[in-house]
Amino acid sequence: MVNDTVPSSPRNAELSMQRDAAELLYKNSFAGILISAIASSALVFGFDSPEYSFFQHVWFSIISLVLVIRFWDSLHWHKYLSGTEFNGQRATHRFVSGTLVTAVLWCIYVVTMYAHVEIIELACMIVVVSAMAGGSATVLAAHRLTAMAYVFALLVPFSIGMLLSEQDYQNILGMLGLSFSIVMIVASKKASDFTVQAIHLKHENIALVNHMEEQVALRTQEIYELSNIDALTGLFNRSAFLNEAKLQLEQADTKHEYLALLFIDLDGFKKVNDSIGHATGDQVLVQASIRLQEEAPDNHLLCRWGGDEFLLMLANMDEDEVVAKAESMIARISEPYEIDTNRISIGATIGVAFYPEHARNEIELIQLADTAMYSQKKKTPSSVGIFSDVLGYKISREQKLKVRLTDAIEKNEFRLVYQPIIDTKKQTVFAFEALLRWQLDDETIAPDEFICIAEQYGQIRKIGAWVLKEACLATKRWQDRDPKFLNIGVSINVSVIQMQEENFTSIVQDALTESGLHAGYVYLEITESIFANDMDKMFQQVTALQNMGVKVSIDDFGTGYSSLSVMQDLAVNLVKIDQSFIQKIESNGRSIVNAVMDISDGLGFKVVAEGVETPEQMAQLVSLGVNYLQGFHLARPLEERDISNYLDSI
Repeated sequence: MVNDTVPSSPRNAELSMQRDAAELLYKNSFAGILISAIASSALVFGFDSPEYSFFQHVWFSIISLVLVIRFWDSLHWHKYLSGTEFNGQRATHRFVSGTLVTAVLWCIYVVTMYAHVEIIELACMIVVVSAMAGGSATVLAAHRLTAMAYVFALLVPFSIGMLLSEQDYQNILGMLGLSFSIVMIVASKKASDFTVQAIHLKHENIALVNHMEEQVALRTQEIYELSNIDALTGLFNRSAFLNEAKLQLEQADTKHEYLALLFIDLDGFKKVNDSIGHATGDQVLVQASIRLQEEAPDNHLLCRWGGDEFLLMLANMDEDEVVAKAESMIARISEPYEIDTNRISIGATIGVAFYPEHARNEIELIQLADTAMYSQKKKTPSSVGIFSDVLGYKISREQKLKVRLTDAIEKNEFRLVYQPIIDTKKQTVFAFEALLRWQLDDETIAPDEFICIAEQYGQIRKIGAWVLKEACLATKRWQDRDPKFLNIGVSINVSVIQMQEENFTSIVQDALTESGLHAGYVYLEITESIFANDMDKMFQQVTALQNMGVKVSIDDFGTGYSSLSVMQDLAVNLVKIDQSFIQKIESNGRSIVNAVMDISDGLGFKVVAEGVETPEQMAQLVSLGVNYLQGFHLARPLEERDISNYLDSI
């Protein structure tokens, strides 16, 4: 059948049904032509009628010519048109014309000859036309009018002629023929209706199948988009990117190509969501994704990794080209966004990792690019960072320390050392600052390296509580063991994260209760930057500590948040001037120290100068009236076993 394709419109469906009808007609044409040729030859040459011989031969010549033309037409259709998008209406007209001409010729022959032939020849004529009329009901069913007209032409005039004959037997045959013709016309109509309905039904089924296929295709596309496309930006989502990235890496191996993975994180996007709303934030993400698409080279992978993070894969670009492209993207993303009545500015930090130089699979490549981005954001936001072996070592070491910190307390890897804080007037120890040390295998890890890791991964609370408890226990032991420790306090550093805990004051109280140490001997050192967080909460915490009797010390004064008004409101007990000013005591550092001393007189707090490393620094600080000194010139941090000897030596 030619109509295996699905019609795309009602007009196409109509043309397709016309081709189906023509196809049904032509497929049975050879049999009909052959039967007509055999029957006409048998009637003309099988019976001897000398007086009508001329008519018979002329008629035979004409019908033979018609049959030859019809045969050629059928042959042409089978060879050149079948299976193509041929004109069904035109083909049907050709077939119908040949068929009706054949029917008319048969009508002329039987009407002319029935009255002049012997009964045997008449019987043969009746058999021939009746058989052809009967067969036409099926063969011509694809064209109703032709099927009915064919039966009418073969039987009705012939039957009427015999009804009008003077021969009784012909009258009977005529009556039978007329009755048969009526039955055959009705049968032809029904057969034709059934065939036409079948053709219509076929195309309705085709349309239905087409609709179902369209729905399946549409649903398949929807599933693909749900599985692979980010609904907000229209970019690849995480799952699709990982699949495509894996293919890209495999192709890169085959072609010996280099790939660069860019991890793009928007700077300042959280503030947009928090201050203007998530709806505006979504619009910013959409516009940012459009800008990235404009900047991304053709045929390269771009995806929304999640939140305000995007990934881009670049091929066949060296490091300088990748950096230039990344900087161009940052500049484009950093252009203002006009959304409703808001003018919004954000930035972007991009981390880059290369394949196969840095990683051998897509997951590791993304992790390293993310690492480079995160490291660059901490150092210089809105710029480009390239992953390196140095950075890789740093991350590897950070991961190692993070893991080992989890059970460092249980393994007794921590210890406290104590650095004296000297009273400049009495030349005695005012307090010891408890300093944490970590012995990891054969290496001593400096606090500057591991404290920030503990804060980042939430381990500082546990460690800070241990330090607080151990320092209090040690101080109480000293006081109970030797009278010279009486009136010597302990200074303990407290993290911002610890201060944010709701139960921090309870932790301090537990340490005091367990150790039996009086709260007045405890000085908690907090950096002035702590008040740049939730100031109300910090006020509550510090006030609660002071109400317990614990002293509060501001550490690293002058390096961060300006806390003069805070110290006034809280009536802090001590202020430690950062060592960076002490190192510059010969220049502008002296002015800072002098200013702090003037403020201390008015606010009633004592001043500690830390980082004293030379006699000259000590002399100047004493001359300025600084209350307490701390530093290597006076004493390095001491192990607990050495503290008693130190006190005896001063």
